[in-house]
Amino acid sequence: MSAELIASYEEHLALVRNLADNSIKGYVSDLESFLRHIETLGIGEFHELSLSHIRSWLADLTDKGAVRSTIARRIVSIRAFTYWAASQGWIKEDIGQALAIPKAHQTLPDVLDLADTTIVLDSMQQRAGEDPTPINIRDLAMIEVLYASGIRVSELCGLDAISIDTSRNTLQVLGKGNKERTVPLGLPAMRALQSYISTARPALMNEKSGSAIFLGSRGKRIDQRTVREVVYGAMAAVGSTMGPHGLRHTAATHLLEGGADLRTVQEILGHSSLATTQIYTHVSPERLQKAYQQAHPRA
Repeated sequence: MSAELIASYEEHLALVRNLADNSIKGYVSDLESFLRHIETLGIGEFHELSLSHIRSWLADLTDKGAVRSTIARRIVSIRAFTYWAASQGWIKEDIGQALAIPKAHQTLPDVLDLADTTIVLDSMQQRAGEDPTPINIRDLAMIEVLYASGIRVSELCGLDAISIDTSRNTLQVLGKGNKERTVPLGLPAMRALQSYISTARPALMNEKSGSAIFLGSRGKRIDQRTVREVVYGAMAAVGSTMGPHGLRHTAATHLLEGGADLRTVQEILGHSSLATTQIYTHVSPERLQKAYQQAHPRA
């Protein structure tokens, strides 16, 4: 029964909900964890499932050290499953809808300030200028594009030749759930990208390259691990251990501090919910002071 159930649910996630592969793996992994737990409870028939069994699973995860944010994600996952299972007749009713999702402790992401960001970019430019190997020119272009656009590392790896619009200085990005969006790119990033495409990419190309923009040392489409290593290396210039997602946080924060509205940043980052973007609304003391002096009549 478990194998049939999992296969049917996985097909629903892929064909009906059109989720990305990583998201499908997460939902299926959660379901498998839950099924293993109810087996230990001696549940013989799936229609015997009750809310107490789900709560028992969540309690077991908590006892094993799962943090609040993980439990919240598992609840979202199991609620999606019970909704589907009830609609398909696997269970009598949607028992998961009664589960409340705990609010995760929201922490502000680490970001670079403008001065450190400049140091990182300048160090990459200096390296590419002093030692203009195809790899160094590529690495500069990747860092410039990640910071200028705020795109995810997976989106950077997925860029193809048709993704770049040099007339409008934009990228066409394929994000989560196969959703496309257009992202603007600043002139320094576009120059670094065009320099890489014209001078460095041809040296890395081979029969395995296809239309991929960023290539690894063996000519294949670059993988996420290589991009992360490049970012970690770039961040060493300021003593930071930040990865690509931190660079995405930095881009979003600098956009907001520069005056961009929240909806615009949401569109650039490809967030489906504005609530996700709101974590970047923290402000620096300098911006707070400047806004106060400009707005308050007795500042």
